[in-house]
Amino acid sequence: MTEATDLAERAGDRDPRVGLRAVAALRKLLEQLEAVQVRNARNHGWSWQEIATELGVSRQAVHKKHGRH
Repeated sequence: MTEATDLAERAGDRDPRVGLRAVAALRKLLEQLEAVQVRNARNHGWSWQEIATELGVSRQAVHKKHGRH
């Protein structure tokens, strides 16, 4: 997880350009990780409701975002 650690450090940089680029990269990484774990949960037989509960969102939101994958 050194990439995430490095990005988190850079997100706090005093230079806004460095910080904002790191925030954008963290957002992209987070989206990728979420997609991997939602697929993992579905492969383990989890319902959309169970996944939504763990993510703190509605069942409809998680299904809309990941249901077509």
